[in-house]
Amino acid sequence: MIAMTFNALLIAIREIRRNLMRSFLTVIGIVIGVAAVITMVTLGRGATEMVKQNISKMGNNLLVLRPGQGFGGGGGAQMFSLQDVDAVRAQVPGIASVAPFVSNNALVVYQEESRTYDVQGTTPNYFSIGNWTVSTGRFFTEAEVEESAPVCVIGETIRKELFGAGVDPVGSKVRVKNITLEVIGVTGAKGQGGFGDDLDDNMITPYTTIVRRLSGRQGGKNFNQVMISGQQDYPSAYIVADVAALMRERRKITANEQDNFNVFDSQQLAEVISSSTKVMTSLLGAVAGVSLLVGGIGIMNIMLVSVTERTREIGIRLAIGARAREVLLQFLVEAVTLSCIGGVTGIALAYGLCTTLAEVVGAPFLFDPKINIIAFVFSAAIGIIFGFMPARRAAGLDPIDALRHE
Repeated sequence: MIAMTFNALLIAIREIRRNLMRSFLTVIGIVIGVAAVITMVTLGRGATEMVKQNISKMGNNLLVLRPGQGFGGGGGAQMFSLQDVDAVRAQVPGIASVAPFVSNNALVVYQEESRTYDVQGTTPNYFSIGNWTVSTGRFFTEAEVEESAPVCVIGETIRKELFGAGVDPVGSKVRVKNITLEVIGVTGAKGQGGFGDDLDDNMITPYTTIVRRLSGRQGGKNFNQVMISGQQDYPSAYIVADVAALMRERRKITANEQDNFNVFDSQQLAEVISSSTKVMTSLLGAVAGVSLLVGGIGIMNIMLVSVTERTREIGIRLAIGARAREVLLQFLVEAVTLSCIGGVTGIALAYGLCTTLAEVVGAPFLFDPKINIIAFVFSAAIGIIFGFMPARRAAGLDPIDALRHE
């Protein structure tokens, strides 16, 4: 059986080489189908991973408590007090770290350069929650928070815009409204976040510096965000529920009233986006798979033509003793060989497309042997399914009628 299959394969290769142009046009549908399926699935996985990476840049198991409803928050809802922050830290289980957050839009001046930035006030916990590193200088300390020290840490974008690329701004003084801040550090570059925002466009100071020196507000509800980092193995959904219950109690929200705050969970968002991306990838892969079926129909059509062209040859083989199953195997092997050639070519084309497109869109190229194997096996199955009818037709020819065929 092995010898017979090998012999059939050699004859199939000879016939394919004899009609190279026709063979190429026959497998083009398989090539496009395999390449499209692999490319769609690979780029979809890369896009999902890119979203996860961008969201993870925002922080470790990050949750953000904001005033107002919906993702944007705001809407005139009251902000949070330091007592709210302390209550979250003390009363909600599963929390690793908490940092209050206040921002103030202000004109920042350094020598001849002046730009408007969102100056952000917080505590040293914010840097660990947000996975921040320092490229030069240092972060401010709890002691500097207590003293309302006039210091700030800036991002890479602000360093380039105010001081110029490659310049170490540590020790320099910048004017922010009516106070002077000393630059004590520059954060490591992160690039874009999960929503396309520039994570390096930041100027961070102790929150007391903004509250007491910059905004003029003393005490009360000053914080427009509370950054929360959950413990590694603690379900974030529990933290969200507990924070929401605590805030409803502290804000005296009755049972029939809606929340005037929201808790953003980066992990849940990443899961939702990943799930949506996977669904879209599956749909696009299914649509691309249709071209595989079209390629299979093309193979069946060409194989039927081949049977008609080689009817006399089939009659001679049957007349000198070839069995019907040998003829069936011959044409089936030829159809599978065509589809396998198309599958291999499609995989090579997909690899080139994926590496190029991944670089263009900025997504990681995640090579998945599984999808490549599945696509190849499916292309071979297409050859068997659509090649069986022509092969059976060839095997069922009457030798006498076949020999009379012109």
